[in-house]
Amino acid sequence: MRSWRRLTDDRGSASLEFVTVGMILLLPLVYLVLVVAAVQAGALAAEAAARQAARIFVQSADEASAAASAVTAVQFALADHGVDPDSAIITVSCSPQPTACLTRRGLVTVAIDIVVPLPLAPAVLTGGFALSVPLHATATQQVSRFWGSG
Repeated sequence: MRSWRRLTDDRGSASLEFVTVGMILLLPLVYLVLVVAAVQAGALAAEAAARQAARIFVQSADEASAAASAVTAVQFALADHGVDPDSAIITVSCSPQPTACLTRRGLVTVAIDIVVPLPLAPAVLTGGFALSVPLHATATQQVSRFWGSG
């Protein structure tokens, strides 16, 4: 009778159950927080880079220096947020004249596409699931009505 009571005794097992269940629930939650933080950082980086590139583009003296300055601004903005600037795809579009971006009161739109890798995801994994999150950001600025008059 004594050995049967020892097998059914629950004393001391609560801490083991707490640690086991805690790890099963806590590890996915911590990873989810890491993923959300990485995606949010990438989104902020893309938005800041697009906004700064558009601002610099419309304030440049000519289109050649505007494009070079915009690329430099994107690289700095992404690097400041810890995103690889070499993976960024930068697209500049203009309206109302697509061939002449720096016209008075013209609109310059800068679009940036980046890919944010998931944290702690090894590159050797292959399968039907994504190991990165693509992000897209755009910013539009208007060229000053006094552009080119100074």
